[in-house]
Order: sequence, then structure tokens, then C-alpha cells
Amino acid sequence: MSSSKFDIVVYGATGFTGQLVAEYLAAHYKGDTSLKWAMAGRSKDKLAAVRDAIGAPADTPLIVADAADPASLKAMVDQTKSVISTVGPYQFYGNELLAACVASGTDYFDLCGEPLWMRQMIDKHEAAAKASGARIIFSCGFDSVPFELGAFFVQEEAKRVFGAPASRVKGRVRDMRGTLSGGTAASAKATFEAVAKDLSLVAILKDAFALTPGFKGPKQPPGSKPLYEQDLKSWAAPFMMALINTRNVHRSNMLMGFPYGKEFVYDEMVLTGDGERGEANTKLVMAANTEKTGPDAPKPGEGPSKEERENGRYDLLYVAIAPDGRQVRAAVKGDRDPGYGSTSKMISECAICLLRDTPDVPAGIWTPGAAMQDRLIKRLVDHAGLTFTVEK
Repeated sequence: MSSSKFDIVVYGATGFTGQLVAEYLAAHYKGDTSLKWAMAGRSKDKLAAVRDAIGAPADTPLIVADAADPASLKAMVDQTKSVISTVGPYQFYGNELLAACVASGTDYFDLCGEPLWMRQMIDKHEAAAKASGARIIFSCGFDSVPFELGAFFVQEEAKRVFGAPASRVKGRVRDMRGTLSGGTAASAKATFEAVAKDLSLVAILKDAFALTPGFKGPKQPPGSKPLYEQDLKSWAAPFMMALINTRNVHRSNMLMGFPYGKEFVYDEMVLTGDGERGEANTKLVMAANTEKTGPDAPKPGEGPSKEERENGRYDLLYVAIAPDGRQVRAAVKGDRDPGYGSTSKMISECAICLLRDTPDVPAGIWTPGAAMQDRLIKRLVDHAGLTFTVEK
């Protein structure tokens, strides 16, 4: 791959999220002549308009490629070391691109939160990716980078304090300001529609170990009903993204060789506060979850204004619990709205981390956290507005 013309191609650069990724690379790596990147999409005219609108250099290369035209995808992946794909739902638009990357040994990054499709792709392509040299990395945005790395970070602290990783970790959302992306809503809708057509998929969707083929761990908390958590002095409500994040955390544990143990139990919920008000808030969270995939959900390509993105934030709590009840706690925070502002920075830095900081990651289908671990944490702290801190 050393003869590749580009380091990174942003595929889907005319879409809402793809445009933010291209804008981030143009601004953050301005003057970095060692990073060669290009923008790709279906229309050269639209690509040129986006390039000019985001202030990217006038000589930023533009590549015409279409999910419905495999030859154009092959031509695109053959000239780059890696592709960032923001074109979802991936179960509709991702198959041909992924196959092209696997065939040519090109690295691939996406924002996928679709566990059924991911499992199908793992089963279909893992052996071929290992053979061709491709590193395929799913879920490089808010699902599931901060959650996967939050679990990793708190376990590193557990090893220091307890002398061993914890077999029980809780991931809790303390604060989240920002809107769900239209792409995320569309992906959730597409997944539910796929299940309605083929009920055999229900078992995979419900399985916390859907992304760890050949491994089944212990029973996990369902996370589907509100509950009161005595140790956190707060009510907790179901978290809509737990469906993908928990699967990725278990896959991460498997890919790293089970550093958290084979009896690892992990769940995610939203903290809503103490007392009657906290209990009432759990109902509001559940109603909002339903709305996010309903008829009024944002459409793909729709998203928040620049001001809304910049005023967004999130605060995640990680609690590792030792067998004797001792706890260590850590926080992961982001400085932009999760679905767009922070996601566009995270996927960009995942691609650059693999390219520059962890080039020796072996071929195969990865999670970002398992592939790049503490080097990805460092890069996200240095460049992408995330913080990882131990809490007393």
C-alpha cells in the first residue's frame, strides 16, 4: 500500500457528517503536507461546492464514487491507504465499499451502529481481511468510541487499585446535550425493519455477545427498565445506544484477549437523579428514546446548526466494582454535541491514529479501542476535545 496516492479518502463528503469530517481535516491539518487526503462522493460539482464552503484548499482532490457502482468504489480504494465512510445506513450502502476495501487491503473506518450488519460483515469478511492486510474498524464515532475507551480506561485504573481488572463495570450517561444524528435514527429504523422481515434476527439483536462469534459470556443486565442505583444515589433509565455500545465493549474485550476476564459483566444506562424527580425523569428519557426512531426523527443529512454543535457536550461515568465491593470511578467527557461535532473529530483521529501512531495493528475486523487502546485515548485528548479522568 506504500505507493498509495492518498492516506485518507473521506467517502460521503457531501453528506452532513462527511462534510464535518472533511472540514475538520481541512482546518486541523492545514499546512500538514505529510497528510494527503481527498474527498469522495457521487457528484463532482457538489464535492467542489462543499470543498469551497468548508475552506479546504482549492487543490483538495475530488473523487467521484457511488455505492451503486462497484467499479468506481474499486478505483477509489485502490488509490488510498484508508477510507472514512460516512454513508449510512451501512446495511443499505456499505456492502460494496467494505468488500472493495477487503479485496484491496485498504483500511476502512465507519460510524456504524448496526449490530446485525456488523455481525454479517464479520462472518463474511474477517478471514479475507486478515489475508489481504485490510484493517476494518467499525463504530468510530459516539457509538462506540467514548464508551469502549471509558471501559478500557477504568479497567486500567482498576488494575492499579485492585491489582486486577474488575469483572463488573457500569457505564452511565450523566449528561448529554445535543441531537441524535439523522443517520443514527435511520440506522436504528433500518435495523428494526430488517428484524420485522426476518424474526430469526431477533435472537442476534438481543444477544449481548452478538459481535463475539464463538464466545458467549455470562448473563448481562437487561437495561430495559428504570431502576434505582443505591451506590450512585440516582435513578437510571434505559440508554438507547446501549444496544450497540455493549456489544462493541464485549468484542473489544475478546479482541484484546479477554483482559477483563471471560465473566465480564457490562451495562449502560442514563442517570436521571435522586428522589421522585429522578424517578419521573426516567419516564421522560424512555419517551424520548421512542421518539428518536419515530416518524419525527431527523432524516439522514439533517443535523444541528453550528451553534448547537458547539454548545453540545457529554459526560459519561464509568464504575469498576471489585468482588469485595470497592469501586474505582472514571469520567469521559466531550466538548461538542455527541452525534456530529464530537463524532466527526473522533473518526478523523481514529484514521490518523492508525496511520501514524499504531501502524503495526494486524489486519482484521477491529473495534477502535481494541486496535489502538491508550494511544487513541492520547490522540483524542490532544486533538479531539475529549478528557479521561479518574474520579475520587
